Amino acid sequence: MKYRLVCLTPTLIGDGQKLAPIDYMVWKDHVNVLDQRRIFRLLAKGPRLDGYLAQLKKAEKLDFGSWGGFAQNFAGRRIPLEHPSAIPYWERARGENLFIPTFAVSPSGAYVPGTAIKGALRTGAVFDLWSEATIRDLAGRLSDDRLPRNFAAKAEDSVLGGPGASRMRCVAAGDSSPVAHSNMKVYLLRVSTLVTRGARLELGWKSPRGAADSRHIEDATPIFAEMAAPGTVFGGDWRERSAAERGKLFQACNRHAAALIARHKQYAAAAGLPYLAATMAALEARAAEIGSRTDVCLLSIGWGGGLLGKSAYLNTQDESYRKILRHFPLYQKAIQSGLPFPKTRRIVFQQNQPASLPGWVMLELSA
Repeated sequence: MKYRLVCLTPTLIGDGQKLAPIDYMVWKDHVNVLDQRRIFRLLAKGPRLDGYLAQLKKAEKLDFGSWGGFAQNFAGRRIPLEHPSAIPYWERARGENLFIPTFAVSPSGAYVPGTAIKGALRTGAVFDLWSEATIRDLAGRLSDDRLPRNFAAKAEDSVLGGPGASRMRCVAAGDSSPVAHSNMKVYLLRVSTLVTRGARLELGWKSPRGAADSRHIEDATPIFAEMAAPGTVFGGDWRERSAAERGKLFQACNRHAAALIARHKQYAAAAGLPYLAATMAALEARAAEIGSRTDVCLLSIGWGGGLLGKSAYLNTQDESYRKILRHFPLYQKAIQSGLPFPKTRRIVFQQNQPASLPGWVMLELSA
């Protein structure tokens, strides 16, 4: 069998690599990735190599006035920016915010590792089998000491089966075939948050380190990432033990997707983000359309989905759930604030509007 993975929102399945701002230049609405080896060979023939190496060592990004010709003539790859409106934000951004996460790539092009698909399917399976009692039991095992390592692993194994007997062995997804780099764009993202004004919640944006969260979107810290555009299709081999087992798994993933979309939709309404609300409403309609099918499912996958996108338990108001999170220093302050949790989302801007959340895809099978 074969699978098709269709990107419904901008999607990044990362390879753990980032383009440093000295590895590319922005020119003509494109991120021009420099072929540094070719540049070194060229400059080694003349007196400019020392100057170029000195700038690579000291500068946050390359001076276009001095080295802009390289963007025109020595780019190994040119990735279009999603919209020209992102350029002024790139020009004003600090160098630390100009590292661009890149898509997983083989010598033939960008691809989706099968493990990324399997991980998203596993999250949906655990979501469908865990209950409030499961979380209460986990919370009851905690003491005032530090959190045990992998303490939830037994809870996962209790519903899926341990190594060698896991229910997830009923399916296997291979790495996708590579797609052309023309399917990729560099998107601008920002992190939204909720801030209080009296008794009301209002939309805020995460600002540079040391600054308070801003209500002005122009002050928000920009994030740039290479992502597959909506409509991009990846395909690969699919193996399964039985159609019945796969059908139950896909329906579980659709229930997880529907629950996750509902929470994102509530967030968009609370934050006053109409474009994001419209995107989530469209995903909600898609989830309702395919919810009973056994050959297709929606998944939240890859980079940028945040805590909820990787969570098999979504009731963040559950006191047992919050008790567990209080053991994580990263979440203690957020839990103690009393605000909805999580109060942030990494939002993809499209045509300079906060339009979608990253990583929503549709997985469908064919003979």
